Amino acid sequence: MSTYKLGILTDKKKIEVKDVEKREPDKKQVLVKVDSCAICTLEQRFYTGVMNRYPFAGGHEVAGVVEAVGEGVKNVKEGDKVSIRLLTSCGECYYCRNGHENQCVISFIAETHKGIAGPGGMAEYMMVDAKNVYKMADDINLEHAALTEPLACCVHSIQNGDIQLGDDVVVIGVGIMGALHIQLAKLKGARVIACEVDEARLEVARKMGADVTINSKAEDVVARVKELTEGRGADVVFCTVAIPAIGSQAVQMTGKVGKTVFYSSFHPDNPIEISPNKIHSTEQIITGSVNPQTKDFLIATKLLSGGMIDVTELISGKVPFDRMEEAFEKAVDPSTYRIIVKCSQRSC
Repeated sequence: MSTYKLGILTDKKKIEVKDVEKREPDKKQVLVKVDSCAICTLEQRFYTGVMNRYPFAGGHEVAGVVEAVGEGVKNVKEGDKVSIRLLTSCGECYYCRNGHENQCVISFIAETHKGIAGPGGMAEYMMVDAKNVYKMADDINLEHAALTEPLACCVHSIQNGDIQLGDDVVVIGVGIMGALHIQLAKLKGARVIACEVDEARLEVARKMGADVTINSKAEDVVARVKELTEGRGADVVFCTVAIPAIGSQAVQMTGKVGKTVFYSSFHPDNPIEISPNKIHSTEQIITGSVNPQTKDFLIATKLLSGGMIDVTELISGKVPFDRMEEAFEKAVDPSTYRIIVKCSQRSC
């Protein structure tokens, strides 16, 4: 029996590697040899014990090479470079049928490797349905392709913001998601104002194309945004940080008929004060963004394959599969962006 290795989080800061049977794909399945898997916030929370539903096979930002396909597969072939969409959707619930499959009632419920919960990207191989496999450019760096999923999340957020040419757009926070928002907003033709407390990340914002950067520790960001917009406030504000008080600032700096997009989840989930009259009189829209839809994932593959989005600055390190704990320790360091686990590599 042929097997492959799978990394599993079994407890707080505890990772075990299990041998799993390697099968041939069924009619509409694709066997992917995983090259790169990025460590997202979700996996970090399991590693640090913030989330503790063990065992958990983490890894949902994944790219690799097709090794075999079922006889009914038409969209990819052996040898293709691919990224994998691992957000589950049933196709049958109200939200799936209403065109909002990112809101599916079974989102995040996954069992890629039989009998083990989780998306399972930290593995040598993955068997996935063909509908979730997206062909990438032949010359793409697979480490970059692994960031298709976070880029797709930001594409969805940008679509919710409905940026128009020449809009003043504020991006609060320049973690990886904020950095991607900046690049995408520039592609939409906006003037981008980036707000961040860390000078190193403000430099990243400038590299991503931000037109104006504001150090939120040194300035009143709401007043500064209004000054930059002749008192109007921003047309669109994306809040990519998890602090409720910053969410309140995002609402305050948004102008008439503007949109505030809460991209990040908030921890703790404390309420914020909002003036109902401000919303009434300005027609300001406050919305959220969570998970990419299928079309967002497709757009992300095109942006990366075509070189329209560059994620080079957002990869902080690469670690071989057999040093996965080292990868997680690097990933939970707040100074890093994405750490890539090279699932096809060993340290010796």
